[in-house]
Amino acid sequence: MASAAPAQEAMLAVRNPRTGEADFRLAVSSPSQVAEKAARLRENQKAWAAQPLQARMGVMARWLGEVKARARDIGEQDAIDTGGCHTSYIQGFITLANIGGWIEDAPKALGNYEVHTRSAVMPDVEIRSQLVPYSLVGVISPWNAPLMLALLDAVPALFAGSAVLLKPSEVTPRVIETVFETVRAVPELAAVFDYVTGPGEIGQAVIDQADLVCFTGSVPTGRKVAVACAERLIPCFLELGGKDPAIVTETADLERAATSVLRGAVYATGQVCYSTERVYVHESVHDAFVEKLVEKARAVRLNADNPRAGHIGPFTFAPQAEIVKRHLEDATAKGAKVLTGGEVEAIDGGLYMRPTVLTGVTHDMTIMQDETFGPCVPVMAYSDIDEAVRLANDTQFGLTASVLAGSEEEALAIGRRINAGAVFLQDTFLTFGKMRSIGTHSFGFSGLGGSRTGLESILRFVRRKALMTQHGAVADIQDDHHLGKPGA
Repeated sequence: MASAAPAQEAMLAVRNPRTGEADFRLAVSSPSQVAEKAARLRENQKAWAAQPLQARMGVMARWLGEVKARARDIGEQDAIDTGGCHTSYIQGFITLANIGGWIEDAPKALGNYEVHTRSAVMPDVEIRSQLVPYSLVGVISPWNAPLMLALLDAVPALFAGSAVLLKPSEVTPRVIETVFETVRAVPELAAVFDYVTGPGEIGQAVIDQADLVCFTGSVPTGRKVAVACAERLIPCFLELGGKDPAIVTETADLERAATSVLRGAVYATGQVCYSTERVYVHESVHDAFVEKLVEKARAVRLNADNPRAGHIGPFTFAPQAEIVKRHLEDATAKGAKVLTGGEVEAIDGGLYMRPTVLTGVTHDMTIMQDETFGPCVPVMAYSDIDEAVRLANDTQFGLTASVLAGSEEEALAIGRRINAGAVFLQDTFLTFGKMRSIGTHSFGFSGLGGSRTGLESILRFVRRKALMTQHGAVADIQDDHHLGKPGA
């Protein structure tokens, strides 16, 4: 009897965002392959976790060297994936900062969490802590900033002693293989760090195998991830985007405010979770601000002719252009006015949109409620600060916000009233500033679980166990009858 032919590997066509052509084919992992990799990683994790932290740091330092040698290659591949965002070209160097930062921070972060003391209520009991890493962390990353958002969770998990199984977005998969060439150059790391590829079903397969899941993406998909993790009773950490407001007060430097708001709204074509998506300007300076904003918006160049020369690139994910178009159509149908931009332009196969400034917007428009994820800047007038704060907080989201005022004190007073995990004062787009300095939590639908920035972000991947030693006499059940009586 002839042997059966091997099953043909399923493949996905991957679109190039600059040309519109499907110029890359992605092998789709099967659920059995996910299970096999998960089992191998879980077994290898035992030895990885048993090593002292200093030994893991030594392995990660060797990986740092491999990444340094390929940093430019990594940036080039990330840029192909995204269409040439400026940040893509420095992704290799951002990765170096991520790994190097944790080499410096991990001992302090984990050391601060350790306990060796006497019990405050039972003085004869000595308490020691033990940090036990989750065996297998599943990371499901999005198509925008595909490498940075994958490693933001994976790197500290590895330092903590976990193994990591990564499922990158099928929209932007090229850079991941380049990174894993550096991983495979460090065998000890390759033993506990691997990836699988494919559509959402493969993400579900990762959830089925993991002990903890980190997911970055949309609210609808995040809900599904949360439900799947709840059914398995495993923790999940979700970052689900935002509808981030900026407040410009009547005392603000309008030149500075317009420059800051425009960058916060359209950088990377607005395809950033903490992009500025709603702008509230005091009515007395509204028109002057809009005039400056439009002038600056019209000076922004597309990078269609040269990905390194322009200011903003194409939509990374083609369907996102349709979402942005629908938001604009809804807004104009309800009375909003587009002052510049507003059209999806097909250039050499890529889909582009110039910075799009809108006025006459209200909160019954989709563009002021749902995440747009495009280069749109809707501007709305307000009459007093109470109204501005109310409008800024009128959202299901709460990732970041910005306040631009005449003084730091004025901005700080307003910022304290806004419901967001990070509030940028006198600027926008400052998220990078908090990476190693402070952990924050999301409000509303913007996320769930512990912070992914700051020293404490590594604590997501460990459980703290108490080892308690009795140095005094043990309690005797026969003597318990006197407890609770007067004089006992």
